[in-house]
Amino acid sequence: MLRVENLSLRYDDHPVFQGLTHTFQPGCVALCEESSTGKSSLLAIIAGVLAPTTGDVWIDEHSLSQAPQPFKAHVAYVPEDCLLFPMQTGRGLLEQVATEKQVALNDDILGFAYELGLEPHLDKRFEQMSTGTRRKVFLTAAALGNPKVIVADGPSNGLDAGACTVLAKYFQAWAQDRVVLFATHDHELVQACGANLFRIAE
Repeated sequence: MLRVENLSLRYDDHPVFQGLTHTFQPGCVALCEESSTGKSSLLAIIAGVLAPTTGDVWIDEHSLSQAPQPFKAHVAYVPEDCLLFPMQTGRGLLEQVATEKQVALNDDILGFAYELGLEPHLDKRFEQMSTGTRRKVFLTAAALGNPKVIVADGPSNGLDAGACTVLAKYFQAWAQDRVVLFATHDHELVQACGANLFRIAE
């Protein structure tokens, strides 16, 4: 479903990772290395927001380099920094993503948002939200359009215990037929959603 082929990333003369080739099947996969091994960079490449130095990424028959728009239509991204749009409201972001993906902001999606505890915060601007609340909005947006691949950088950062439990439940459900790939130091989340571990640096 998701595969990376000969993926490398360099900054000037510094190699972040090189020659990375792997196929990810549906399921939860966690990147948990403690050292700086390029976890965030790999997720950003798969999300199509960072260009690799070499290599390519595929979702089914769609190549990121050759068919970026069809590729990106199948991927959802929760970045590490969720304060990308300070003046936008949470509801505004969800409506924007729903429009881009040509889907409805329906009761199932709003139900997920409310389970995370977002109901009283959706009409606040991002600059008015806590770190965890911003992340909850992006996690909700990731559920729109039934993406085949969900990549999340620190998905539980700033979340309260109740929201972490809800997140693990949804990660497990999504992983039945999708790739849920996330970087985290939250070993309770890894255990709760039954994630397999993937190491960039072997």
